[in-house]
Amino acid sequence: MPALELDDIQSGVLRPRPTPFAATYIILRIDDRVAGRELMRRLNHAVASAAHPESPTRDTWVSAALTFSGLRALGVPAASLNTFPEPFAQGMAARAERLGDVGESSPQHWEKPLGTPDVHVVITAVSTSETQLQPAVERAKGALQALPGVEAIWRQDCGVQKDEKEPFGFKDGISHPAIDGSGVPGTNPNEIPLKAGEFVLGYPDEMSDAPIIPQPEILGRNGGYIVFRKLHQRVAAFRQYLRANASGAADEELVAAKMMGRWRSGAPLALSSDADHPELGVDRTRNNNFLFGADDAIGYKTPLGSHIRRMNPRDSNISGVTRIHRMIRRGSGYGPPLPDGVIEDDGADRGLMFAFVGANLGRQFEFVQSEWM
Repeated sequence: MPALELDDIQSGVLRPRPTPFAATYIILRIDDRVAGRELMRRLNHAVASAAHPESPTRDTWVSAALTFSGLRALGVPAASLNTFPEPFAQGMAARAERLGDVGESSPQHWEKPLGTPDVHVVITAVSTSETQLQPAVERAKGALQALPGVEAIWRQDCGVQKDEKEPFGFKDGISHPAIDGSGVPGTNPNEIPLKAGEFVLGYPDEMSDAPIIPQPEILGRNGGYIVFRKLHQRVAAFRQYLRANASGAADEELVAAKMMGRWRSGAPLALSSDADHPELGVDRTRNNNFLFGADDAIGYKTPLGSHIRRMNPRDSNISGVTRIHRMIRRGSGYGPPLPDGVIEDDGADRGLMFAFVGANLGRQFEFVQSEWM
C-alpha cells in the first residue's frame, strides 16, 4: 500500500481525542465566496496534521469539515461537485427515511440549522480543559468578526470528563480501529489493521482497490466523509425502562449491560458476564480484547442484539464482510448530567454529539444505521 500522506490528513481523522477534554462545535455559513476562501486559508494554518498532531495553537486542536452546500458556496465548479457521491450531495435530511429518522426523529423536528442548506462549515475545537478551550474560542470569534461574509450560526459545547461517561452512564470511547500506516494502534489486539482506504480517500480499501474520489484529485485525496448528528438522549426514560424490567438495583445494571454489551464501567460482558469488573473496564490493554464468533457465537454472554455487537460484529458469522462496515466514531456528551437516582425528566437537553469518519458513507454509516442498528 502507498504510504499515507500524513501531512495532508487532518489529525482528528486518525487520532482519538485526549481524555478528559472539552470541545465545541461551531457551524459557519458562507455568504461571500472571497471571504469563504480566506477562511479556508486561515484554517489551513490552524488544523493539525496527522504527521504533526501537536496543536498549532498550542492549547486547542481544530478540525474542519465542509458540506456539499459549503463547497458550492466556495465556488467549486459544478463539474467537480458532480463527482461527489450521492449521500454526500443529498445530505442527511434528504436521506432521513432510509436512516430511520422518522416520526419524532424526522428532519422537521431537528434543531435548526442542522439539516438545512445553511450549514456550510463545521469547526471542531478540542482542548484538555474548559479553561484552555474558551480563550481559543474567543480568539476565533474575533477572527470571524474581522471576516465579514462568514457568519457563525450555531454552537454546541460538549466534552468528556475523566470518567469518560456518556449521559446514560456508560464509559465511552473504548473502541478504535487500527488503520494501516497511520501509526496509531487500535484498541483490539485481535483485529488486523484495516486498509487506510476505508477511512481516507485515495488509497486501497478492504476490497483491494482505490475508491472513486472527487475530482480533481487534489480536492478529494487525503480527505474523507463526516456524519455529524446531535442525538438527544432520554436518560430519565431509560432509567424508567430499566426499573420496569428489573427486580432490583443490581438487576437494573444487568439489563443495562445486556442492552449495551458492556457494564457501565466499560467492562465487556464477553469477559465478565456475571458481574461488573471496574478494574477491567478502565484497563485499555484488556477491555477491548475479545471476539464474538470464536468465544460466544450464540450470544449467551453478549446478546446478539446488544449495541456493541450490532455496531461491530467482529468475527461473528454474518452475511457479508464485516470489515468493510467499520467506522471511526468521535462522540462527545453534551448537557448537564441527570443526577443519580432521578427517574423523572427535568426538561434539560442532554445527549451525544455523534461524528462518524469514513471513506464510504453508503457502506459504512448508512449500512450500519439502516441494517444493523
